[in-house]
Amino acid sequence: MATATVKTSIFSYEGLDRNGKLKRGEISGTNPSFIKAELRKQGVIRVKKLAKKRKDIALFGGQKIGTSDIAVFTRQMATMMKAGVPLMKSFEIVAEGLENKTMAVLVNKMAVSVSGGGGFASALREHPKQFDDLYCSLVDSGEQAGALETMLNRVALYQEKSESVKKKVKSAMKYPATIMSIAAIVTAILLLKVVPVFANMFESFGADLPVPTQVVMDMSNWLQANGILLGIILVALFIGFQQSHQRSRMFRHALQRLSVKLPVFGPIVYQSAMARYARTLSTTFAAGVPLVSALESAAGASGNIIYENAIMAVKNEVETGSELAGSMKETGVFPAMLIQMVSIGEQSGALDDMLSKAAEIYEEEVDTLVDGLTSMMEPLIMAFLGIIVGGLVVAMYLPIFQMGSVI
Repeated sequence: MATATVKTSIFSYEGLDRNGKLKRGEISGTNPSFIKAELRKQGVIRVKKLAKKRKDIALFGGQKIGTSDIAVFTRQMATMMKAGVPLMKSFEIVAEGLENKTMAVLVNKMAVSVSGGGGFASALREHPKQFDDLYCSLVDSGEQAGALETMLNRVALYQEKSESVKKKVKSAMKYPATIMSIAAIVTAILLLKVVPVFANMFESFGADLPVPTQVVMDMSNWLQANGILLGIILVALFIGFQQSHQRSRMFRHALQRLSVKLPVFGPIVYQSAMARYARTLSTTFAAGVPLVSALESAAGASGNIIYENAIMAVKNEVETGSELAGSMKETGVFPAMLIQMVSIGEQSGALDDMLSKAAEIYEEEVDTLVDGLTSMMEPLIMAFLGIIVGGLVVAMYLPIFQMGSVI
């Protein structure tokens, strides 16, 4: 017999605490009786108003929770805890200040879980799509050690640095793709709307057209005849790429291997992977996580199958008693500077500090590479656009120039 699913709703409330102070907010629960009981646990002893909140009608099911939202939540929680604000009050303050309302609902759900007697890490593990194993494990270790505010600060720093590197790599990849898309759209408009006007005018000339002009007119005729089919093919390829990327692990791994070999973007991918590796290992090792477990977390956070396999190979060597620096060198993947810094850290007993410094170096290197790529791509893209658009315009005016010279 199937078990009925208990539906949870969001309620807005207004009430008084033990000191007679007015409290307002939102809380999730199954019914008003449950909500009132939960509010009493949170210190709201007299509920004056309680109403089920209407669901906002949002496109595609509501605002998505991204990694940047998780980073903002972590930093705000770390700030609240460091200031001595109790955990439950921190949840309330952070939820009220979040711009992403879906994230605010999630925070309120975690507050309900914690108020029911669960720990912070347990509440996080109820939402695995937003909080991965590494995040939950770090918070759990902070709770167990009685240093939750310190651990949240470390996790917040890790999230912010990782998110910064990801954004820079994505911007480096998206910039040329966006410009090329604009160039394709402008070219299509010229071929579909502008060239046919010139073609009607050239029909009255009664003379052979220059080769560049004839080529452009043939392109225009083909696009007018097959434009819809071409559009369908492009949309199908785009959807197929998205679905393959989401569903096929082999496809994602193939793209990751290709990204490392690209002449311009490869170094950025490499440096960002080294930054993530050093940052993850530094954060987890400083939190008291055993080195083998820290390497597993670093492998998952590497973002590329090549480096993931290399880190797992290092982990297997470390399990047998090998030193971290020596194991990294055997893979042939890690740069000499990172290996040397790890070796110094192992010998001096300050591995987490050396890894943190290495992460900063590679994060700065990513910044430099992205800035260099942007400054290099701008003139190249402008030249490309000039050649494409200018070439089309010149090709269409050639017959007019020739006719002018004859006159």
